[in-house]
Amino acid sequence: MSLAIGIVGLPNVGKSTLFNAITKSGVEASNYPFCTIDPNVGIVPIPDERLEVLAKISNTEKIVYAITEFVDIAGLVAGASKGEGLGNKFLSHIREVSAIAHVVRCFEDENVVHVNGIVDPVNDIEIINTELLLSDLSTAEKIVSNQVKKAKSDKGEAEKLEVYKKILEHLEKGLQVRTLKLEDEEAKHIKGMSFLTDKKVIYVANISEDEIGKPENDLVKKVKEYAAKTGDEVVVISAKIESELSELSDEDKKEFMSDLGIEETGLSQLIKKSFSLLGLQTYLTTGKKETRAWTIKIGMTGPQAAGVIHTDFERGYIRANIISYDDFVATGSVVKAREVGKLRQEGKEYVMQDGDVVEFLFNV
Repeated sequence: MSLAIGIVGLPNVGKSTLFNAITKSGVEASNYPFCTIDPNVGIVPIPDERLEVLAKISNTEKIVYAITEFVDIAGLVAGASKGEGLGNKFLSHIREVSAIAHVVRCFEDENVVHVNGIVDPVNDIEIINTELLLSDLSTAEKIVSNQVKKAKSDKGEAEKLEVYKKILEHLEKGLQVRTLKLEDEEAKHIKGMSFLTDKKVIYVANISEDEIGKPENDLVKKVKEYAAKTGDEVVVISAKIESELSELSDEDKKEFMSDLGIEETGLSQLIKKSFSLLGLQTYLTTGKKETRAWTIKIGMTGPQAAGVIHTDFERGYIRANIISYDDFVATGSVVKAREVGKLRQEGKEYVMQDGDVVEFLFNV
């Protein structure tokens, strides 16, 4: 299971600069043989200092981080929902990602012309959001039309129709699907439909490099005010600084960040916020061969988490030997953790916790 984030934005907002920084900061696709990587996809490890600590304790040969896929979604212009520009391709790419990183320009620069002639991040946001909403509106109209026929002879289908009508009415008011409150039973009926405005969104406020570490400018404040209305997240970065950081060695990167007065890169903040927004967490495995982070959804049980490694692990799940990360570090080994009662044996009903250090026992 990996996290896929689609990067969108109008021309000259810093989207390409950010994506180029991401691909330079990423890992070789060959390290992940089961990923199909297109030229517009960058794979980036999810920062996790716990892995280095566990690797030292276990004298591990290799560390494998959980990963994020960033997809550069190009081709958006006004009218994309009607196929203008690369509209149809743009919209199909967005349907496939887990969340959207919407890059907006929050800096003034007379040498970088804005596509609309004026720097107005909220207007930029609304251009893209309008295209996504219009596409969803068209989709919802078709779904309702088709469902009317099915609902005439089936009560279950009639219940679905009411949900679809509710979504259509919401969209007709110019509101995004993710702002519509649905009961759990209602939400089941739209699972897998991939409404574009149902995607989680993080607005990436791109500031100039000389504003790093300074109080937020008025443009950033406007983006945050807009995002607050729909419950979306905001990350403030300088794409230019991210590009420069991506060129440096780890040692030089730390020194540069120290000079800038920042403790964490904007890319790292974006990854972590996306991870949290989508309700994801990691559990850890460690040994001589490798120390690794595995991405799972919050609330997954032991067998479900085991299935992320291999379906046989879930099918033949017996139990899991689990030590919390803190207890593993404090005791220094599985053997010692067992001796002092910090190793737990959990069955099929156990709900995984972030940072669980796990050994699965299974039989198929």
